[in-house]
Amino acid sequence: MSLNGNTPSPKTNPLLMRPDREVGIVGYGAYVPRYRLPGAEVSRVWTHNLGGSPVTEKAVAGPDEDVTTMSIEAARNALARAAIDPQELRAIWVGSESHPYAVKPTSTIVAESIGASVNIQAADWEFACKAGTEAVQASIGIIGSGMGKYAMSIGMDTAQSRPGDALEYTAASGGAAFILGPAEEACAIYSGSYSFVTDTPDFWRRADESYPSHGERFTGEPAYFNHVLSAASTLMEMMSSTPEDYTYAVFHQPNVKFPERAAKMLGFKPEQFKTGLLAGEIGNTYSGSCMIGLTAILDEAKPGDRVLMVSYGSGAGSDAFDILVTDRIHKMRGRAPTTRDYIARRTEVDYATYARYRGLLRD
Repeated sequence: MSLNGNTPSPKTNPLLMRPDREVGIVGYGAYVPRYRLPGAEVSRVWTHNLGGSPVTEKAVAGPDEDVTTMSIEAARNALARAAIDPQELRAIWVGSESHPYAVKPTSTIVAESIGASVNIQAADWEFACKAGTEAVQASIGIIGSGMGKYAMSIGMDTAQSRPGDALEYTAASGGAAFILGPAEEACAIYSGSYSFVTDTPDFWRRADESYPSHGERFTGEPAYFNHVLSAASTLMEMMSSTPEDYTYAVFHQPNVKFPERAAKMLGFKPEQFKTGLLAGEIGNTYSGSCMIGLTAILDEAKPGDRVLMVSYGSGAGSDAFDILVTDRIHKMRGRAPTTRDYIARRTEVDYATYARYRGLLRD
């Protein structure tokens, strides 16, 4: 499928993942909870720093919200944009590090809540912060092979952080859902994808532990930057593209500095990655991080725009996608709340309220 002659012509490479038939995004939706904890409030409680924090604020799930409820909201937004019958979905996959049940899937609850058929594939994905994009890769395979017409991939988290830890400034709640389908119905087409995987755990949480541990200053090198830069540069090489060929770029956002640095090291300009850089406003939504950044981009993208998206997960690796926006993007407008609508809908909470909402007060 071509769009004004702009369809990329990738180099022949067995590492480049391209399905037998073209696949694209036929619907997308974000969800960000209303509550916000300012970074300055975390500083006040733990460091007695009254001068503020470099992190503006993060989104906090309410006492009646979890990965399941938030996934349902994002999925409904995606269905509204896709304008398809949920009975047509062939798969529903939810990627998260914070599924509410240890033994009971999130995906089946989401499927029933949105009115999907019982004749589907449904599964939960846990693959560090790239669980959502790993589900996208699988959806591309389902649709591209002809096994189904539509598949839904969700990246959603209520991220955990030990009280007083540096992660508490950024570990946030929220994410996004994408419905993938045939290219002729898509608002954006996956021109190619590539995955770069190693076991480099800079962030981990064992079973039965409430909070994750992390490598502190080692979370950048050799973990985040090695994977993100390797995945991005390899995909661009295979797609015969350069940073100048992309209108937008979006990367996994553990904070504001890492994706900014990665983008600049790759040769992207600030105007190319600022739209999808949401970490300073809502924090790090883990499995939903770069996926919700992509929703913010699609909310304003135009036909012919090209997007580079790169995820990252600790001990998991990075998925990179080359995405081309089609003229069907105009049909998405006004059908569901935009990502910015959710960001603007905010209620500030203090640390005590945050601790109660996130279950930090324990016996």
